Order: sequence, then C-alpha cells, then structure tokens
Amino acid sequence: MEGLIVNGFSRLSKEDRINWLVKNFTNNSLKTKEILSQYWLDNKELQKLHDEFSENTISNFFLPWGIAPNFLIDGEMYALPMVTEESSVVAASANAAKFWLNKGGFSTQVLGTTKLGHIHFFYKGNKEKFTNWFQNFLKIKLEDATAEITQNMRSRGGGITSIILQDNTAKLEGYYFIEVSFDTRDSMGANFINSCLEEMAKILKEEMNQSESFQSNEKESLQVTMSILSNYVPDCRVRAEVCCEVDELDVKVMSPYEFAIKFKQAIDIATVETFRATTHNKGIMNGIDAVVIATGNDFRAVEACAHAYASRSGQYRGLTNCSIEDNIFRFWLEIPLALGVVGGLTKLHPLVRASLEILKNPTSEKLMKIVAVSGLAQNFAAIRSLITTGIQKGHMKMHLLNILNQLGATNSEKELLSNLFKDQIVSHHRVVKEFNKLRRNS
Repeated sequence: MEGLIVNGFSRLSKEDRINWLVKNFTNNSLKTKEILSQYWLDNKELQKLHDEFSENTISNFFLPWGIAPNFLIDGEMYALPMVTEESSVVAASANAAKFWLNKGGFSTQVLGTTKLGHIHFFYKGNKEKFTNWFQNFLKIKLEDATAEITQNMRSRGGGITSIILQDNTAKLEGYYFIEVSFDTRDSMGANFINSCLEEMAKILKEEMNQSESFQSNEKESLQVTMSILSNYVPDCRVRAEVCCEVDELDVKVMSPYEFAIKFKQAIDIATVETFRATTHNKGIMNGIDAVVIATGNDFRAVEACAHAYASRSGQYRGLTNCSIEDNIFRFWLEIPLALGVVGGLTKLHPLVRASLEILKNPTSEKLMKIVAVSGLAQNFAAIRSLITTGIQKGHMKMHLLNILNQLGATNSEKELLSNLFKDQIVSHHRVVKEFNKLRRNS
C-alpha cells in the first residue's frame, strides 16, 4: 500500500501528478509519461483553460470534431458540428441529410420547454393539515423567498412557472416532494434550479418550525432529504420529422414501396422488442450526443432523460415512429432535450464557441430542433442500411483505416488496401489477411 495513497494530489503540479501516477500504477513506463505529456497544448493559456474545466487534470483526451453538411432544417441550411469517435456516424448523418435535401428536408417543432426540480422530504404528521398549509401559506412564501434568485431569469421571460406538492406516501411511508417547474430560457439552468430548490428547502424547514399550526412531534417528523433538479424533463420536448411520397424513396436496391414497408417494420420491431429498442435508441443517441458534446452540453443528462422517456409506457421502446398513409411516408422523432447556449462551457471552450457560431448562434429552442434532427437523421441512415445492404458494409468501410492504423500500415499500404476493399465487404479478418499478404510480397 505504500505509495499508493496520496494526500494533497490536487495541489501537486501536473508533472508531479504524472510522476506519482507512473511510478505507482505503471511499470514506471517512460512511454506512458511521454503519451500523457505529448497531448498538452503548446498554447499555455489555452492549456490552463482546459485544465480548469475539471479537477486533477494531467492531460487532454482528444476526440474527432467533424462536420455533417447539407442539412435543410425548417427551410434553412445547416452544417452540423459533431464530436464522436465512432466510425460512420458523421458520414451516416451527412448521407441522410443529402437524401432528404430534395424532399423538403427536416421540419421541427418545440413542444415545450419546462424543466423540473424537486425537494424530497419525509413528513409523518397530519396529511390534510400539511396540504392546506402548503397551498394557503407555504407556496407563497417559497415564491417570495426565491424572488431575488429568479430576478434576472424573470427579466428574460423565464423563472418559476409552478410549485406543486406531490404526495408519494403510497410508494414510501411519509414521502412527499415539492415539484417546481422552471423556464430557464437559453440556459440549461442546472445551477439556477438547484439554487432555487435549496433556498426553498431552507424556507420549508424554517416556516414549519415557526408555525403554530403544527405540534412539536409533527415539526420533528419533517426531514428534508435532498433538493435537486431532475434530468427527466418530459415537457421539455421537441419533434423532428421527414416525409415524402412513397415513390420518392429512391434507394436503388429495392422498390420504394418495399423499402417503405420494411422501414416501418423495423420501427415497429423497435416499438415492441426491448432488445432491438436498446440498440435502435443507441443509434439515435449517436447523432444526438455528437452535437450535444460539440455544443458544450451535458450528454449524460440528455442520455438519461431519453432512456427514461423511452420507458414511460412501462416498457422500453424505440424513440422514433413511422407511418405510411395515402402514399405518404412519414418518419419522426419526439424526444425531451434540456439544452443551453449560455453558461457552462458555452463561453469558455473555444471549439464550443465555434460550434455554436457554425450553427448560427442558435437559441436553446433552435438548438433543441437541430439536435433532434441529428438523432432522426442518424436513425434513418441506420435503418436504411439495415434493411438494404446491411449495417457492416458502410460501417466497416469507415472502420478500415482504424484497422490499418492498428496494424501499422504505411501510407502506400493504406492506399493499396483501400483500393482493394473499395468494392468488397470489409472484415477485420480479411483486412489482416490481405495486409499480411501485402507485407510478404513487398
């Protein structure tokens, strides 16, 4: 154990952190030390900025930042910045965008912007008395107590929109929560929401202790457990859609009608079968997460919310829908997205600023629309591949360079093997076989 426990790690210089890490958790590897330091930025001020995004930083972890062009969204052209390491995601999005470009593009609609936070507490006194006290007295006090915190948000047209007491004693003895609804305008609003909730929790305890309506045992029974925003925001929701006549579904390998039928079948399968729905939704999130990360938003919160929403019926289901009516093919995604374009990394990270500029400096509602479109495009591309050529043909073509890099192929070898596999299905086994053959013959 000696050397494995460290005090004051955060106060060490970056070099000393690396030295300690390499000494105690590697074979004193100079290679590891070199790798960690070679990813530092030459611009010291920019590196300092990156270091301060998180804690105990020792290096940077780079991900590809790409562009998917040709998105026509509500009549406007967009190029979508996407941050992802997965092969074929950006290409698939761009292909889907181009497919729908001459068919009217993508249409969107924001269905709501309400975000939620909760004060979770236990109370074992008289239920009716507490409910009346909340409605007739406490609710007003909570609004007043947060007036200073919400002032700036209210000046921008947002703020607290409702405060509701929820009785959950049927689920857990004595358990209640106060649900507070917020409109945070162009910010994601996590810090704002949590500040309001913590102030309200403090007022709840203070007013209960001072009230003459409750007996001492009732006051003592009140225990505030926690105050926190919810990442499940079913009423902060957006819809993205594409549609065209069935005859316009030009996919070459089958008739438009057959394509439409098979496409709808694939969506229906994801609606009823959880095993498929999980992979189906993962593909949607490939597109969504890539734009969410590029714009400095919290992809983990977006993921958690999306999967909770997919389970809202009691069964986990696919998030997209499809219909064929009167020779019209319609494909859409409805999903909750809590996003912001101010606060957090949006003004700090240079690439986040660049991403937002490329997206025409959108409002949070406009960004919701763009992100939803990215998810819908990714899902369309995936389903189209699955029901036509199969997913591996396109995916492994994009993965070919990764395999060749792992094998240590030279530039000339990459060129020769890329040409060889131009019209062939790529598999790891076949690439290795052809690579070894090329090396033997060289």
